[in-house]
Amino acid sequence: MKKMLSAFLLLTFALFFSQEKKPMFWQDIQDFKKLDQENPPAKDAILLVGSSSFTKWKDVTNYFPDKTIINRGFGGSRLTDLNYYANDLLNYQPKQIIIYCGENDFADNDKLKAKVVVDRFKTFYKKIRAKFPNIEVDYISIKYSPSREKLWPQMKEANKKIAAFMKKQPNSEFIDITKVMEDSNGNVRKELFVEDMLHMTPEGYQLWTKVMNPYMK
Repeated sequence: MKKMLSAFLLLTFALFFSQEKKPMFWQDIQDFKKLDQENPPAKDAILLVGSSSFTKWKDVTNYFPDKTIINRGFGGSRLTDLNYYANDLLNYQPKQIIIYCGENDFADNDKLKAKVVVDRFKTFYKKIRAKFPNIEVDYISIKYSPSREKLWPQMKEANKKIAAFMKKQPNSEFIDITKVMEDSNGNVRKELFVEDMLHMTPEGYQLWTKVMNPYMK
């Protein structure tokens, strides 16, 4: 009886610690896999990867009715997470990949240098190109969320460096959504954000749509 109890306890502890060791966003990735099994994604679609600005764009297909879109944004993710889960996130056959990520990298560490975030993006870009050497790859500029105003200097520097990098790459574009989110005085329009001053309203997404449309394959 004691041996059975000991075996049971060992199994319980093993299960507990195996669950505890699962990396951040593991469940999000499993959810994506389940979705793909239940409804196999189309080939030659536009793949969106990144953080909550994509996650919360649940009706993105309504904004681009003539496009086939796979949305694989997961809230809170950083470029480090995109790199970690690259094999899973790139397990599709898209004709174009659009990335929105980097904002949370700075929020996670407000002392983070822009160069670190840029290097993280370059690493992810290289992972994409290793699998898809010729498809269109675009990066949406980091938005200047009012709740993260103290981080804007690093974000602006990162945007500038990523824009310069993308300009040199084939079949790549830097999609700058900065101006469209500003008023005539160059101030960020707070009414484009919901109460948390981080995530966007439908009007904000509508403005993104206008900027993104010319780049969409």
